[in-house]
Amino acid sequence: MAVCARLCGVGPSRGCRRRQQRRDPAETAAADSEPDTDLEEERIEAGAAELCSEWSGRSSSPSPPPRCSLLELPPELLVEIFASLPGTDLPSLAQVCTKFCRILHNDTIWRRRCREEYGVCENLRKLEITGVSCRDVYAKLLHRYRHILGLWQPDIGPYGGLLNVVVDGLFIIGWMYLPPHDPHVDDPMRFKPLFRIHLMERKSATVECMYGHRGPHNGHIQEFRTWLREEWGRTLEDIFHEHMQELILMKFIYTSQYDNCLTYRRIYLPPSHPDDLIRPGLFKGTYGSHGLEIVMLSFHGKHARVTKITGDPNIPAGQQTVEIDLMHRIQLPNIESLCNFNELSRIVLEAQEQVRQEQQRQEDRTEDGEGSGPPTEVREPENEGAAPLKEEPVQFVLPVGVSSRNENYPRTCRMCFYGTGLIAGHGFTSPERTPGVFILFDEDRFGFIWLELKSFSLYSRVQATFRNADAPSPQAFEEMLKNIQSLTS
Repeated sequence: MAVCARLCGVGPSRGCRRRQQRRDPAETAAADSEPDTDLEEERIEAGAAELCSEWSGRSSSPSPPPRCSLLELPPELLVEIFASLPGTDLPSLAQVCTKFCRILHNDTIWRRRCREEYGVCENLRKLEITGVSCRDVYAKLLHRYRHILGLWQPDIGPYGGLLNVVVDGLFIIGWMYLPPHDPHVDDPMRFKPLFRIHLMERKSATVECMYGHRGPHNGHIQEFRTWLREEWGRTLEDIFHEHMQELILMKFIYTSQYDNCLTYRRIYLPPSHPDDLIRPGLFKGTYGSHGLEIVMLSFHGKHARVTKITGDPNIPAGQQTVEIDLMHRIQLPNIESLCNFNELSRIVLEAQEQVRQEQQRQEDRTEDGEGSGPPTEVREPENEGAAPLKEEPVQFVLPVGVSSRNENYPRTCRMCFYGTGLIAGHGFTSPERTPGVFILFDEDRFGFIWLELKSFSLYSRVQATFRNADAPSPQAFEEMLKNIQSLTS
């Protein structure tokens, strides 16, 4: 601000208006100001001319071209300059002098800030009909509620969820993202509005709830049928599996209690690095009778993690459902041998034993005071008749006896790794990590074979684009993962 004051010749004088008054930056920009006297304007210009005269008198070299202050620039040029500055800096600029304050009332400046900072693409000139200015939209809607933009996880017991708060036209809308209907994992995400915030008058923004029920209510059968069609895409009569019917009824009863009061935890998208196996992010995955759930794939050095964003009574949201050991690749046998589950089981258990031995040696070195030491050389399992270890896609088929909700999985894969999957009893009782195989199909799909359960989960990338969802730092992302996991541990 000292630079602006010096350029216009004001400095610390009384021409810097209301400097002692502290306000919210956006509200200061929206406030009207009283014009200063013409006498003060003349004093500002005289002071600038005097400074230029003193400078030229001291110099023995030829006089440089006279400098003009910002006050002498035409208003249209000042509008262009001010419109290129961050909106949060403009309130301080308005305090420099009366001319700046008057120019900052120009809606062209705030229209550009709404578009560049918040992506508002609507024709903001339509606001003139309602008497709401672009400056009001910026100060009372966008800037005021900027902290809620991004991804959030609602606290709905073990089920969790994914809420995306975005600027949508002249509204801020909270969209609840839902996976597609089971088992169509490659279908696009479904979403419905949970709430919206809009500015219909100059006084303040209005928040409207757009989902759920008002006040205490009972789960009537008609409400259940509507929820069932939205959540599962079919009726209860179409579902013949009794255990699945029980899980669906349980979820309806549990989630209907949270229509009126939800708390949210902010979540970030995982940071990406050039050496990652694939681009990290959000995926949809099949989880047996629980249907499709949303997970997050992230990379952490020698390991990758798959964390649940939505969950179920067995493995709740926030838990690490799959962990991949990137240092232990698994070489699948040829396609004939792969059909034999016992052959696949033997390969995975060999990898598990190798990992156990390496961990034991690591612990022994630590106890002997030798430190971590050099990394242990990774030995690939020697499988007779196995396909060569290549980056190119190889044939893949599920072993006989392994169940899959979606039979439309890819028939080629790029590479496989040893991993562990988390299983538990109802209510997240007796959780344990069991061995399995992580299968990378392509950039947007991967799978996991749960050896103990003899089941296969297929995951497909969520293709939606999310703004305001990047972690401010890798440390902030790691802390977020710990927080969402600790709440359900």
